[in-house]
Amino acid sequence: MAEFSEQELIRRESLGKLRELGIEPYPAAEYPVSASTAEIAAEYDPEKGNFQEVCIAGRLMSRRIMGAASFGELQDESGRIQIYVKRDEICPEEDKTMYNTVWKRLLDIGDIIGIKGFAFITQTGQLSVHAKELTVLSKSLRVLPIVKADADGTVHDAVTDPELRYRQRYVDLIINPQVKETFVKRAQIIATMREYFNQAGCLEVETPILQGIPGGATARPFITHHNALDIPLYLRIANELYLKRLIVGGYNGVYEFAKDFRNEGMDKTHNPEFTCMEIYVAYKDYNWMMKFVEKMLEKISLKVNGTTVVKIGENEVDFGGTYRRLPILEAIKEYAGVDVKGMSEDELRATCKQLNVEIEPSMGKGKLIDAIFGEYCEKHLIQPTFVTDYPVEMSPLTKRHRTDPTLTERFELFVCGKELANAYSELNDPIDQLERFEEQAALKSKGDDEAMFIDYDFVRALEYGMPPTSGLGMGIDRLTMFMTGQTTIQDVLFFPQMRPEKPLKKEKEKDKE
Repeated sequence: MAEFSEQELIRRESLGKLRELGIEPYPAAEYPVSASTAEIAAEYDPEKGNFQEVCIAGRLMSRRIMGAASFGELQDESGRIQIYVKRDEICPEEDKTMYNTVWKRLLDIGDIIGIKGFAFITQTGQLSVHAKELTVLSKSLRVLPIVKADADGTVHDAVTDPELRYRQRYVDLIINPQVKETFVKRAQIIATMREYFNQAGCLEVETPILQGIPGGATARPFITHHNALDIPLYLRIANELYLKRLIVGGYNGVYEFAKDFRNEGMDKTHNPEFTCMEIYVAYKDYNWMMKFVEKMLEKISLKVNGTTVVKIGENEVDFGGTYRRLPILEAIKEYAGVDVKGMSEDELRATCKQLNVEIEPSMGKGKLIDAIFGEYCEKHLIQPTFVTDYPVEMSPLTKRHRTDPTLTERFELFVCGKELANAYSELNDPIDQLERFEEQAALKSKGDDEAMFIDYDFVRALEYGMPPTSGLGMGIDRLTMFMTGQTTIQDVLFFPQMRPEKPLKKEKEKDKE
């Protein structure tokens, strides 16, 4: 049986008393909200006398009772506003129960109420809503953490505990309303991208989340089972191969905002479930895509922040203009001081050892080069930088470079030392693609559980002919981090993945019994 704190017991008692008074604390009827607190704050004009019949609703966040009159604060989605509650106004008849009992004793901080009344300015110059009618809309049975702010906006007792904020995001949004702005900007980012792609003539599509073969990336998948078909299925790690099938089918441009899943570690920049946008455009190459991405990010930054310069941690990052193009092997030469071009796998292993780069026996040439790049180069790439021309071993889905067949026409966009996007001139040679898949299968047999599966149906699709195509994948969560100046992915996900919640002490003791 659940045990409640003293305050929770008091609130449940108040709930019962409301019902005894004939007041339903969770009414079903529509409540006719006519304005938000932000609209009143922005548009109220005493000379015009507007908002004289206004209906607002929200959460009671504070209350100051002074005999027959009281002040409180009501918080809705858009902000807060002061309310003025006078006994004889909300109780014009002899029965003063609504004020003396309900308002003063049975309502608590966190309760959701409705107020009908009119806007006015108090003698101290505070915009307020004078209540003529008060309605209980939802009784809160748990106590909100109290966060206080001075008149100058200084916040006291702010709730910063990640365990509370991320696990109980609903509480975080109530007591830290500024958090909402990050998610508003996230929605603006997606809307701006969608508008940009649509104007470019691309079609938004949907592809399967449950896949027989997890393709399109090198990552460890989540595995599930389909009972009716009695087959294993995988949550997608990418949607690339399905989108390219649509290019084969005749679409010139397709894109998708996809939920992808990778059964890997969690940290400040990785969540096992994440949102990725992928776009594929026929008859384009990776050089075209770089320019396309530059214009898109400039457009997004201007829309979300009003400027192309964004503060990210200690750095000011400029998303405007032309970004640096830096071939990956030149980056390694510049920052690690070694030339790895043409090295064999054994030579790369020796170089990693010399550079004190940690590696695993299952790593092939591609991952060895990537390990050196990650250790020595990424941290220097603060301003947006296109790292280009990856070795073939690192890019199993990418067309070979037109002037050097040992390289591929691929770029990754780095910002503040983190990868933001990955793009190719897509490999459309079915024979070459099958050979690349077989090389990946060989790595998997050596113990690389992130190596790709062979997708024979995708090879079959390429055998029908895919036009020259450029493709791009971009992480929406990380893009939101950059555009909002957040330093952890948990701050841009409403409900990030977390470890199971620890049981309460009393439940542990009960288990022992």
